[in-house]
Amino acid sequence: MSIETLQIHTIIGYTNYVKISNPTASKGEDIAAEFLQKKGYKILERNFRKKYGEVDIIALHQNVLIFIEVKTRSSSQFGTGFEAITSSKLQSIINTAQLYKSMHSRLPESLRIDAISVLLTWRGELEEIEHMENLTG
Repeated sequence: MSIETLQIHTIIGYTNYVKISNPTASKGEDIAAEFLQKKGYKILERNFRKKYGEVDIIALHQNVLIFIEVKTRSSSQFGTGFEAITSSKLQSIINTAQLYKSMHSRLPESLRIDAISVLLTWRGELEEIEHMENLTG
């Protein structure tokens, strides 16, 4: 399995490089980011990692700061991407979101956690994408 290096831009102007060792996950996150941008979301950061955990995409939309978990599958044999988000994963996202917000106090106070499920064909092409808003609401 190859390791890809992604260039990640942050809202404070410097560039991070993050390695993702799963090309299926990387492709799903790319598809999800493009999907969100087409819906008018502004991507602030991707693959934000700190001691509490990791958030795949951080975005702004309609003055709401949104933390997005992306789950990519190449088959539904083991369930949907949404079914893979456990309560412990959700708590990790919440903790990481709170840390991110504390580090970026000028961002909107209104926060939300979303999930995107990406299903790829056996050839790695997009078959289906679903966006579930406000997982904790």
